[in-house]
Amino acid sequence: MFEQISESFRSAVNKLKIIDDEKALKNALDTLKKALLKSDVHHKVTKELLSLIETDVKSGTIGQKQFLDAIKKNLTDVLTAPGNQGFVFASKPPTVVLMAGLQGSGKTTTTVKLANYLKLRKKKVLIAACDLQRLAAVEQLKQLCEANELDLYYIEDETNPIKVAKNALEKAKKELYDVLLVDTAGRLAIDEELMEEIKNVKNTINPDEIFYVADAMSGQDGVRSASTFNDALSITGVILSKFDADTKGGVALGIAKQIGIPLRFIGTGEKSSNIEGFIPDRIVGRIMGEGDLATLVEKTNAIFDEKDVKDITKKIKKGKFTFTDFLNQLESVKKLGNMKNLIGMIPGMGNMASKIGDMDLENSKEILHIKAMINSMTPKERENPELLNNSRKRRLAQGAGLEQVEVNRFIKQFSNASKLAKKFSNKGAMKNMANMMKNNQIPR
Repeated sequence: MFEQISESFRSAVNKLKIIDDEKALKNALDTLKKALLKSDVHHKVTKELLSLIETDVKSGTIGQKQFLDAIKKNLTDVLTAPGNQGFVFASKPPTVVLMAGLQGSGKTTTTVKLANYLKLRKKKVLIAACDLQRLAAVEQLKQLCEANELDLYYIEDETNPIKVAKNALEKAKKELYDVLLVDTAGRLAIDEELMEEIKNVKNTINPDEIFYVADAMSGQDGVRSASTFNDALSITGVILSKFDADTKGGVALGIAKQIGIPLRFIGTGEKSSNIEGFIPDRIVGRIMGEGDLATLVEKTNAIFDEKDVKDITKKIKKGKFTFTDFLNQLESVKKLGNMKNLIGMIPGMGNMASKIGDMDLENSKEILHIKAMINSMTPKERENPELLNNSRKRRLAQGAGLEQVEVNRFIKQFSNASKLAKKFSNKGAMKNMANMMKNNQIPR
């Protein structure tokens, strides 16, 4: 998301090549105006943002740095609505969150993503299945919760969402859950029946938070729908689903500025791991190509256990990193989300992220082949790769449906990578790496 705006910023900045060139500034602002309007940003928000940027730039020397600083400051201000950021826990558990949204916005899958996000952070989460209008909605939740090992409360063949919500809250209190997420019914369009039902659920459970799930691709329609739900329920935050699929970003600016509701989370892909907190200055950093190392660190800390990291580091230093370790690490890395999003968090790598596309660490052909090879090994072979002679390699090739030359190549790559990791885990590693880069001697 925001690729279109991000690209237009670069184009606008390039127009300011000469210091104190007011004509160039006007051209740059015109470029920004067209791009923002094309990205579904409301014309009033566009006008205000451009005015603030122009005022800030003209207050000093007109130039590229001043223009970039003005964009960054004012874009952050526009995206920062009053209220909380990320997930805020109630003083007394469970923290009760009412999930609202139109049908098709991704509300149910977003509820599961949020539950998984909290579970990875060692929280005990219960989901209440209160969408009793849509056919198979409860069944969908059952399957998703089972796949992600999440706790679900539902009542078979129940038609009253208030009863389900009330009973779920009692269970959450009794069994000491940290968070209760209540999935409610949606509609294809806003109607009185929908609003009345969700109001009744709200009054029954008295939630700490009311999150509205908005489709990031809905543009100004999404802003209007969020406004209607806010008038009826007093929304405390918005989660943008399908954030990865929209290159425009206008709905984010519209919800934050026009309605004044904070964006709390963004959905960055289809998998349960693809959700992260919406922190305005970090998002702007990504838009400006500065990356977002803070979020990257938070994601890795949630996925990788500190003890496991120390154990793996010790194994690498001793040259004892095995295929079993590799498979375990691969499973952990999958939980970080799609590769495009991760690379975009690294400063200066924004352009590469846009070119890499949505690399799938779970279903790519190469990863599937590697997993098939390792799964074809015996436990002893996984722990001791030196056992893999030609006859064993032939067996692995047959088991994985590959040619033996492919098996040989992977085992050689694994061996080289293990040796390199061992070498650079020792003292002076960074100095060695710098020297190798200087002399173009990076091993391949």
